[in-house]
Order: sequence, then structure tokens, then C-alpha cells
Amino acid sequence: MIIPIYNEEAILETAVRGLVGKLAQEGIDYELILSENGSTDATLAIAQELERELPNVRVLHGDAPNYGRALRRGIEEARGELVVCDEIDLGDMDFYRRSIAMLDGGIDLVVGSKRHPESDDARPLLRKAGTAVITALLRVSVGFKGTDTHGLKAFRRAALMPIVEKCVVEHDIFASELVVRASRAKVESREIPLRVREIRPPSIHLVQRVPRVLKNLVRLARVIHFPPDERR
Repeated sequence: MIIPIYNEEAILETAVRGLVGKLAQEGIDYELILSENGSTDATLAIAQELERELPNVRVLHGDAPNYGRALRRGIEEARGELVVCDEIDLGDMDFYRRSIAMLDGGIDLVVGSKRHPESDDARPLLRKAGTAVITALLRVSVGFKGTDTHGLKAFRRAALMPIVEKCVVEHDIFASELVVRASRAKVESREIPLRVREIRPPSIHLVQRVPRVLKNLVRLARVIHFPPDERR
């Protein structure tokens, strides 16, 4: 499983130890990749100490804050057949149980949707609105038919790696590009509801992310409709 981390010193140790304990209780054989990217606090040092102490934890380090690049690198370096992409402030074990069962049953991609009709999303209204707006823009710009692209994800690495290799957009929109391309490639996928209880505010303020998100959404629409190898 892969968790991108950025400036998470306040919650990192508690969250990782809690997740590792839950995984042990479930009897899940796992590798936990903490993909740190450009933190300016003690996040990297804490992660490296956890790596030394906990045998199934591995730390990757990137110099610049880039969620998409950190997530992609984690996927590329993952050694397991099944990959779960999580967030440090979520750790929804029910998603783990359901998604792994579905992957074992033949599904290639499971997306945990915060906007699924059965989801219990306790995030602030502004965060919910942001998810709704991005989904609406994806519907209009690239014909996305799902309800969310940025929730938790679980997939068969062999099935999704060809999709990952085609992705070109980074930062927040990498996860969206991955789901959009998987949908357009007819990858066998399912959306399932989530119970969302964030334990801290976003590490990068939502309003500060808006210009970059909009720019990358435009880029995503361009590369989806006009792939680089088809341009004149």
C-alpha cells in the first residue's frame, strides 16, 4: 500500500502505528510505502525512524512537493500484486477488506468514492464542494462517468501499470488521470462507498491549490482528446 506524505509530523507516527496494528489484526500480508515529497518539517525524519523500526514500512523521498509524482513513484516501486493507495489521515480498514475481496474476485480497480450515494462523508462543506466541482469538470471535459477520482483506490498492479505509464499530469490530478484513463480503457472497475473522517486539515490549503488544479484539468483534457503521439 502507498501513502503520499507531506508535512505530516503532527500525525504521522500515530497514524502509521495505528494502521500497522490494524493490518496485523486483519492478518494482511503487506508492504507500506510512505512516499514523502518535499516536506519542510520533521516528516522525513519520523518516516525514516518508522522504517528502521517497523519491518514492513519503506520510505521513498522526493525533493519537491508533488502528490501525483509521489503516488506514481510508489506505484512504480511497489512489490506486491495488489496495490492500495491510501491517505495518512484516513486508513479506512473497511475499504481494505471490501476492495481486496473484490480484487480477489476478478475486479482490476476499486475506487472508494466520497460522493457515492452510500458514503458517509464528514468533511467540511468546502472540501465536499471541491470534490463535486472537480467531478463535474471531469464529466464535461473528458466524459468521466463515475462519481469520484480522488478517493482511496485498490488495483491489480499488472492491470494498471500500462495505464500509469500513459499518465502525464502530476500533482492533484494524477489520481484523476489514472481513473479516467482506466475507465476509457474499459478496465474492470467498481466504485464503493467510504466513511470519511479526516483527522486534520489538508496539508496544503484548498484555495491555494485551485489555480494549479484548474491548469492541470485543462492539460488533462488536452492530452485525453489529443494524445501527444497523434498531434500534428
